[in-house]
Amino acid sequence: MQDTIKHNLQDLQKHSGKIVITTHHKPDGDAMGSSLGLYHYLKEAGIDSQIITPTDYAEFLHWLPGNDTVMVYTDDVQKSNELINKASYVFCLDFNALGRINEMGDSIAQSDATVVMIDHHQDPQPFDNERFVEVGASSTCELIYKYVQTHLDLSLMTKQMGECIYTGLITDTGSFRFGSTTSSTIRTAADLMDLGVVPDQIYRSLFDQNRLERLQLLGYFLANKIELIEDGKVALAHLTVEELKKYNVITGDTEGFVNYGLGIKGVKMSALIIDREYLVKMSFRSANAFPCNEFSAEFFNGGGHKNAAGGASKDTLANTLAKFKESIISYRNHL
Repeated sequence: MQDTIKHNLQDLQKHSGKIVITTHHKPDGDAMGSSLGLYHYLKEAGIDSQIITPTDYAEFLHWLPGNDTVMVYTDDVQKSNELINKASYVFCLDFNALGRINEMGDSIAQSDATVVMIDHHQDPQPFDNERFVEVGASSTCELIYKYVQTHLDLSLMTKQMGECIYTGLITDTGSFRFGSTTSSTIRTAADLMDLGVVPDQIYRSLFDQNRLERLQLLGYFLANKIELIEDGKVALAHLTVEELKKYNVITGDTEGFVNYGLGIKGVKMSALIIDREYLVKMSFRSANAFPCNEFSAEFFNGGGHKNAAGGASKDTLANTLAKFKESIISYRNHL
């Protein structure tokens, strides 16, 4: 644990209205859960804050309480920059490098605000003034709970905050299936239930509200797009621009697709490569020893966790697939 937090609740209350909360590009459940969770906590403490996301995010997260208050940087760059420029505190949640928030990174780098990093990814970069970082923790949402417990006032926790935090717990742990799940994670979940959080309601909101087109894409994907290589130890799948257009794919529709490869007997590593037209994006998942983060950093300008990472390529989809098949050979000893 890296804990250099110097402020307390009274310090934050003095700067109500001058606090910005942000998270990474294309935020997921942990990113939005931690951001909105902190937002609701501060609101309960009488502190006004503003969440600004670098980009839009999946519709299946729009049910989260407080979602209608979120600003998207690309929708109003001028106003977003004004808020960042006048901020006394900027909370950077679920990312550890300013490059993960695109153009917003330049504004935060130039800001005079106290920048607070709360994150669980490896190798955090030194752009912050204070940090609450635990590499390998289940989620940033769990760290938000610990941050409140350690430095603020846990008695101000609300059900709305709990629903947001629980969202990050289950999305980043695969509903408590992943190795990052600890007894602390489970105790946090239990505490949130004591606040009135109903797990099955959150699960249905996240996973049982699919568009028909997403389910049709999933069926097509499972039937046609998964290839086993490296003696069946690697599941490789890809989607083309044309396929995305055919199924009218929107942000979040391919969330979780990469995990299906790991459900195949004998597979140790699963990769999903998607042609986004402007960039080829990659998601990697693994079981046990395969270091997705190292593989991604070495070959695809990416990073993340040992068993869950991402990457990107400016090359063509065909060349990226060929590079993946060539690169994975050097990691055979991990398979």
